[in-house]
Amino acid sequence: MKDTVPRLAGIDTWIFDLDNTLYSPGCALFDQIDQRMGGFIAELFGIDEASARALQKDYFLRHGTTLRGLMLEHDVPPERFLEHVHDIDLDALVPDRDLGEALASLPGRCLVYTNGSARHAERVLARLAIAEEIDGIFDLVAADYEPKPAESSFDRFLDRFAIDPGRAVMVEDMARNLVPAAARGVTTVWLRTSYAWGAVDHQPAAVDYEIADLVAFLNAQA
Repeated sequence: MKDTVPRLAGIDTWIFDLDNTLYSPGCALFDQIDQRMGGFIAELFGIDEASARALQKDYFLRHGTTLRGLMLEHDVPPERFLEHVHDIDLDALVPDRDLGEALASLPGRCLVYTNGSARHAERVLARLAIAEEIDGIFDLVAADYEPKPAESSFDRFLDRFAIDPGRAVMVEDMARNLVPAAARGVTTVWLRTSYAWGAVDHQPAAVDYEIADLVAFLNAQA
């Protein structure tokens, strides 16, 4: 991992995770999603909140997302789950002019690669007022419900947008999601945040750079 981030040359594709990456975990938006996932499981199985949360995190750790575990082990319809967990209040998000200007200054295109739904991504990008700077969204449905860090999902993403890995950068708050990108030659950037699960399964060899400020990093690339 390189401590000093230089201006990266020859990049034409900038890939961003959505939740806790394009906005700060401090707004607690993902906390709402997390709570709704627990509530969905509690209602589905008729169990208490603590048991539901333990099961939720077990699926997350073993399958990449809670939804993937529910699909594989219980045949839960994904549309029902996604509609429920993304029915959240976005009032904590405000337009981020600095981020929008930083994204607009980048050479090449900006893509969002998320384990959420496209509708959720669209709502978040609109609230941040950066939707016009994003050239494409690859969501869990496009990934055939195989979440990051599945290699098959990442290859499907590369194919969908005809990405040259050697000319791409990927920014993620969850270190383990960078592993397939690094294996294919994408420059990887781990955004260190306060999110408790960001360091799970961290593989240092898969991280080219660590940053604490996304806008500052992007401005260095302009």
